[in-house]
Amino acid sequence: MARGTGPLRLLLLLLLQLLALPAARGNRTGPDSLYVSEYFSQSAQKLSFYSWYGNAKLFHFRVPEDTVLLRWLLQASRGKGPECTNMEITVHFRYGAPPVINPLGTRFPANATVRPSYSISITLSSAVQNTTFVNVTTPAAGDWFIAAHLPEAAGRIEVKGFSTPCPYMFQADMFVLRLADMPVLEPGVARPQTVVSPAKPLHVKVFVPKHAAGMRFELRNCLTSEQKACAVRVVLGSITLPQSFQRIITCVGRVNCSLALDSPPWEKWLQIMVESLGAANASVSVEMLATFRACRLGSTSSFLNFNSLNQSQTGPRPGSAGAAGSPTPSTRGASRNMSDQRSLCLQNQPVVREDLDVVSVRYRLLNGPSVPVNSLSPTLLLLNLNTGMDSGGSLVVSLLLNKTSLSLSNATVVACVSAASPVLSLNATHNCSTAFFQGYPLSVSTSSAEAMLIVLYPQTDDWFLSLQLLCPKGQGECNAAEAKVTVFAYLTPCFNDCGPYGQCSLLRRHGYLYAGCSCKAGWGGWSCTDDTKAQSVGAQNLATLLLTLSNLMFLPAIAVAVYRYYLVEASVYTYTMFFSTFYHACDQPGVAVMCIMDYDTLQYCDFLGSVVSIWVTILCMSRVKKILKYVLFVLGTLLIAMSLQLDRRGVWNMMGPCLFALVIMIAAWVYHGVKRRHCYPSSWKRWVFYLLPGITLAFIAMSVYAFMETNENYYYTHSIWHVLVASSVAFLLPPRDKHKKPWAWSQKLTCRYQICQNDREELYAVT
Repeated sequence: MARGTGPLRLLLLLLLQLLALPAARGNRTGPDSLYVSEYFSQSAQKLSFYSWYGNAKLFHFRVPEDTVLLRWLLQASRGKGPECTNMEITVHFRYGAPPVINPLGTRFPANATVRPSYSISITLSSAVQNTTFVNVTTPAAGDWFIAAHLPEAAGRIEVKGFSTPCPYMFQADMFVLRLADMPVLEPGVARPQTVVSPAKPLHVKVFVPKHAAGMRFELRNCLTSEQKACAVRVVLGSITLPQSFQRIITCVGRVNCSLALDSPPWEKWLQIMVESLGAANASVSVEMLATFRACRLGSTSSFLNFNSLNQSQTGPRPGSAGAAGSPTPSTRGASRNMSDQRSLCLQNQPVVREDLDVVSVRYRLLNGPSVPVNSLSPTLLLLNLNTGMDSGGSLVVSLLLNKTSLSLSNATVVACVSAASPVLSLNATHNCSTAFFQGYPLSVSTSSAEAMLIVLYPQTDDWFLSLQLLCPKGQGECNAAEAKVTVFAYLTPCFNDCGPYGQCSLLRRHGYLYAGCSCKAGWGGWSCTDDTKAQSVGAQNLATLLLTLSNLMFLPAIAVAVYRYYLVEASVYTYTMFFSTFYHACDQPGVAVMCIMDYDTLQYCDFLGSVVSIWVTILCMSRVKKILKYVLFVLGTLLIAMSLQLDRRGVWNMMGPCLFALVIMIAAWVYHGVKRRHCYPSSWKRWVFYLLPGITLAFIAMSVYAFMETNENYYYTHSIWHVLVASSVAFLLPPRDKHKKPWAWSQKLTCRYQICQNDREELYAVT
C-alpha cells in the first residue's frame, strides 16, 4: 500500500534505490534480465507497553513472486517532552503468520508447539528517531508479518488526563526487488545456463507438481570458461523466518553434482540460485536438470462414498447377486487389497472444510471420524489453511486410538503434521521433516491412546496429517495389522477459549483478523494457563468482599443526610452505593463474580453515581437557595451523563463538575461572609471537627485514586478510596436548616391536632 512521502521519507527512498542498484547489477542473470523494484508502506502505529498480545502492533505485508531481495525500513521515534526516556523497542519477524512471542517468559499450554521468533531490538536513547534496515535475500513469496512492542508494562493504573504518556511511534516499510523474467526450469529437460561472474549469481525456478514424492536436482557439465571443473554454490529454496530450511550444494572440482529432496512443497515455485566461487572474471557454464518422482495415491472418492451410502441405506434387492451370496465388489477386491497397498505411496482420506465463524474452522472426514491406518503406506488428511485469514488462530489436532481395533499391543501409530507437503516416509525416518519444513510429531499406542497438538498461529498453507502404523520388530510384523484412529481437527481463535481466567479478543489490523488472550486474576501465558502468579480462590473472594462491602461506608453518609433533611442527596448516595457494589461484584476477574445486569450498564451507572455524588455534596455545602440548588442538581446530572457517554474514563468528567461546584461554593461562601461581615462558616467547631477532616479525607482519597492504584493492589487501594470518599461525605454535609426541627416521630403524630388548636385560639381571639 503506497502512500504520500515527506522530505525525510523521500530521502530514505532515494537511499533505498541507491542501495538496491548494486544488488540489481550483481543479481543480473543475463543481458536481457529485467529487475522491478516495488515499495510498500503502512501507516505508523503508536507502541504500547507489553502485557498481552494485543499490545503488540502488527504489520502485514505480501511479498510478490520472484523476489530476490527484500529490504525492511524500520523507523522508530519518540516525543520530545520530559516524560520521554530511553526506550528499547523489540521487533519480531515471521513468514506466513503473526509471530508467536513471549516477552514475559510465561508458560504456553501443554501440547502447544512453540518455535522462537526472529527478533531485533531498536534503541531510542539520545536520538529522537532511529532508522534500521533489515535485508532478506531470496525471501519466500507470500504473507510476512512484523510485530513491535515496548518492554513489559509496569502495571500502574493511570487516570486518563492526570499524566501525559510519551508517544513512541513505529513504522515499517517494505522495499522488494524482483526478477521480471526469471528463467523456468522444465522438469526432465536439461537447460544450459551461464554464471557470468561471482558477483552475478544465476536465478532460476522450477514448479513442483502436486503429489511429488521426491525431487532430484542435477548439475551437469559444470565447466569454467577455461574448460576446467567449476566451483559453484547452489542454494535451493527461499528464506523463511524465524527458521529457514534452504538446501545448499557446494560443487568444487567436480563436473557433475546432484541433490535429492524428499517431499518438496506441492504446487509451488521453487527458487534455485547458483553462485560462482571461482575467479572474479571467470564465467561458468552448466546444465541444470530437475526430475520428480510421483506418488501414487490410494483414496476413496466422495462419489464412491455416496454410492456406498446409498447402498447401505437401500440394501440389496431380493433376487440380486448380492442377496444370492455372490461376492460384492469389496469382497472381490479384498484379495487385491494387500498387493495394491504395497505399491501405493499413501492412502488419501477425503476431508471437508467447514467454516464456522471468523478464524473458526472444523474439518470433517467424509468416511467418519475414524480412519484406518496400516504399515504399508501413510494415511493422509489435507487440512486447508490457505485462505489468508486462517493464520490468526490456533490449529488443534487430536488423535484417539481405538484399542480394540489394534491386534498388536506393542505397535504404535505415528503421525506428523506438516505444511506445504506431507511426510511420506514415517516408516523410515522419525524426524517428521519434509524438504523445507520441520513438522510436528504425534504418536498413540495402547499404553497412551490419546495425543493432542496445538499449532499457534499456523502459517498460511496447505497442512497435512500423515499417519502410519509402526512395529518395533520391523514392518513385516505389521503387514496384516490395521488400527482405527479417531481424528479431530479444527481451527479456533483461542485454544479452550482462554480458559476461565481469560478473555478471547479478536484483533484487527486493516482487513486482517487475529485473536489473543487477555488474562485475569494473576494468570498468564498464551492461553491463560500459567498459574505462577495466579490469585487463589480465597484471595479472589477477599478482593470481591473488600470492593463490594467497602461501599457500605456510604450508610453513615446516608443516615446523616436523612437526619438533616437532605433527602435528594441521600437518594443519590443510595444509588451510588447500590451500583458501585454490584459493579465491582461483576468486575472481578476470577470465579467470585455476580452480575445482576449487563456489565457496561453497571459500569456506566457506577461512574455516573460517583460523579453526581461529588456534585450534589459540594452544591449542598454551598448553601444556595433551594430552587437554584435543585436546578443545578438536575442540570449538572444531565451534563455529567452526557460527558460520561463521550469519555467514561476521562479525568475531566470528574474534575470538571468538582471545580465548577467548588467555584459556586466559594462564591456562595464569600457572599454569605460579606453579607454577615464575618467568616463563613462562622463556627470554629464546624471547621475543626467537620470541614477540615472531610477535606483531608477527600484529598487523600483523590491521591490514592490517581497515583497509588496498580493492577496488583487495586482491590485494596480502591476499597480505601470507597471508604475515604464515603467518610468525607459524612463530614462535609452541612447541618440542617435552623427552622427545621429534628426527626421526632411522637411530635409528628400530634402535629395536625396542635396546628388546629392554635388556629381555633387565633380565631377566637379575633371574634
